[in-house]
Amino acid sequence: MPTLASSLLQSAADVPSRIAIHLQQAGKDDIAMSYAQLIERGTAYASALMAQGVKKGDIVVIILPHGEALVYAWVGAVLMGAVPSILPPLTEKLAPDRYRRDLAALTEITKPAAIVTYETFASEVNLALAQSPTKIAVVIAELVAHLEFKIENVNFEANLPSEIALLQHSSGSTGLQKGVALAHTAIFNQLRSYAAAIQLSEADVIVSWLPLYHDMGLIAAFITPLMLRVPLVLMSPFDWVRAPQRLFHAITHYGGTLCWLPNFAYNFCAQKIRERDLQGVNLATMRAFVNCSEPTVYSSHQKFAARFGAYGLRDGTLTTCYAMAENVFAVSQSVVGEAPALDESPPDGREARLSNGKPIANVSVKIVDPDGATLPEHTIGEIALQSDCMLTGYFHRPDLTEKAMHGGWYLTGDMGYLKNGEVYITGRKKDIIIVGGKNVYPQDLELLSSEVAGVHPGRVVAFGLMDERAGTEEIVVVAESDIQDEDEQQTVADSVRAHLTRNTDVAVRVVQLVPLGWLVKTSSGKVARTANKEKYLQSDMAA
Repeated sequence: MPTLASSLLQSAADVPSRIAIHLQQAGKDDIAMSYAQLIERGTAYASALMAQGVKKGDIVVIILPHGEALVYAWVGAVLMGAVPSILPPLTEKLAPDRYRRDLAALTEITKPAAIVTYETFASEVNLALAQSPTKIAVVIAELVAHLEFKIENVNFEANLPSEIALLQHSSGSTGLQKGVALAHTAIFNQLRSYAAAIQLSEADVIVSWLPLYHDMGLIAAFITPLMLRVPLVLMSPFDWVRAPQRLFHAITHYGGTLCWLPNFAYNFCAQKIRERDLQGVNLATMRAFVNCSEPTVYSSHQKFAARFGAYGLRDGTLTTCYAMAENVFAVSQSVVGEAPALDESPPDGREARLSNGKPIANVSVKIVDPDGATLPEHTIGEIALQSDCMLTGYFHRPDLTEKAMHGGWYLTGDMGYLKNGEVYITGRKKDIIIVGGKNVYPQDLELLSSEVAGVHPGRVVAFGLMDERAGTEEIVVVAESDIQDEDEQQTVADSVRAHLTRNTDVAVRVVQLVPLGWLVKTSSGKVARTANKEKYLQSDMAA
């Protein structure tokens, strides 16, 4: 069984000049990074970490923006047998004091030996570490970039396949303390099974804008191509948000065949990309766009297909996947080249639901009730799974690990059902709003609200608040909008309320419009429902 380091070293020995990554940065020429270069520059980071006393098995936190340093720092930690964990850098959307508190909490739990970061952020890191009882080295990327080391001059200690390879930290707004520990064995078991499910080969080209601090970006669109020698075109998520057409131009230029996207990105691309920005785009080389990381929505696929069908997008290219960090990545995948199954009569009576495919070969899935009993097909319950690519545990959190397991099965916290052996996702267990005994999924309300003119698509949160008088929850919808006139805001809020009333069987009394940037988002870009509920309750709006 290989390890991350042995796989990289073998590729550098077999195909040293092969380009592993085409790194894209707005306004700059693409950077071609070969396997030999990955080892050469990664060795510099490994040597810098070792000079700070970092040893095999130590945790190395990496806080760097998109760029060469991020890739080389991760490779360096892997080469020396350390356990890398990539965290998001501070951005204008993240409050510095909140970020420092989360980072301090993370270091208290994981006890990293070192943090690799960029020079201008070192002061923030030092503030976060000010109260740390243990010494944590801070390695500055700009200083390492000038170091030169040859791998034959460095004495690395090899990992065992059973040892922890990396930590993936929760992307939740208050969940950075929960690190998912994954062994080399689990990672390669996942890669083999998932590669078979998507018919992956060295002839493929993966194109991605996904951040590497999220499991979809890290595993599907970084580790998978690196370990399996599939070329990767990697752009910044911030460049993509500013100009989403860059993704399609990269696919056209490099002959991209595979791309993973969260559901909101299908709507975002269909709505935001202008016709004049698609000149020269050809999507005919694509084998699969994979909808993953959010509940998949049939109408999102319809909008995407209608918008980009004229640019070579073929039938069967839009596929679905269900994945989570605790299983390394994929749990299920729909068949590449075929449209995912559609359940037009879901058990919750909602609109037609899109299948997330059948479990991949090494994963077993069942649906359970609150007592852990297995439920029949087409019955909604909590999704439980078993596999040979499960997490070793939540790092230094045996309490959370024990809570998540039930009789050898991992309880995902996701709600869904099976039909004809395929997995359907209905929402998160903790997010369900119960109104008059009815289960209401906030994702449905958020999607519908995003369809109303004046609401910023994807910038909506819905949650329940207990109405003591009625003895049930009432629904609150908070939506971002760039409209500033109060009368126009009221018109939009009324339109949202009417649209929800028309398209659901629940009444929504409270619809509140807020300015762009008001909503709290997780590090992976998702709306954080719990954090936004707390923010709403602390605001004047809840009075």
